[in-house]
Amino acid sequence: MYEWISFTSDYGLRDPFVGVCHGVIARIAPRCRVIDITHGVPPGNIRHGAFVLAQSVGYLPPAVHLAVVDPGVGTARRGIALFAASGVLIGPDNGLLLPAAEALGGAQHAVELSSPELQLHPVSATFHGRDVFAPAAAHLAAGVDPTEFGPSIPIEQLHRLPTPAPSVRPGEVVASVATIDHFGNVQLTAPASSLREAGLTQGMTVVVQRQFTGVVGRTFADVDEDELVVLSDSAGLAAIAVNGGSAAQRLGLTGDEQVTISSE
Repeated sequence: MYEWISFTSDYGLRDPFVGVCHGVIARIAPRCRVIDITHGVPPGNIRHGAFVLAQSVGYLPPAVHLAVVDPGVGTARRGIALFAASGVLIGPDNGLLLPAAEALGGAQHAVELSSPELQLHPVSATFHGRDVFAPAAAHLAAGVDPTEFGPSIPIEQLHRLPTPAPSVRPGEVVASVATIDHFGNVQLTAPASSLREAGLTQGMTVVVQRQFTGVVGRTFADVDEDELVVLSDSAGLAAIAVNGGSAAQRLGLTGDEQVTISSE
């Protein structure tokens, strides 16, 4: 049994989707408490959701982690419960959950969420968060045996998101955008150590996307207001920020582009 459920989604807060899922959980597991990680994942952006979830779960108490970023809702894609060394993840089998399972000590086994007895009925083709995933999270937290949810799935058969490895060479790092946060800070798929490996050290002037000049720093305030800084973010990844502004807006980035950081 688990005292906590975490909840991550792209539902936003304008519509009732988050509140309804909370209600479903409360009816099945009224003693369980819910931590909302975020409901601001860009709509349908599975990779963003996977990064956010993986970077968050290590700071939470032992929990069932409910995550719904599901552009394939209602299709043949599976719903799964993924058991890791330090928690359980519930959501679609679309690559969203595996990075978080690795952050929780590694994926150990998975089951398909196929038992009708543990779902709400009728199951909507467009709202599995309410009818499949929230009930599964609540039932697991309440102590229902994992074998009751459906058949086992080999870990190697779960869907993995392709994440291109960063390119690091002397004087240059090329990596994909991982996330863009509320402030417009651009997190990359390269660890911050890649900057040092490329010889891009603190205080050095660099060029981003072949045209924007910035400085490698430690904090946002290492550059003047409205200037570009490249630094290590709170997850230990290379990131680009503008002091007092939006790096994403400055660079014209929206989510999945490749970014080049190079010496002058």
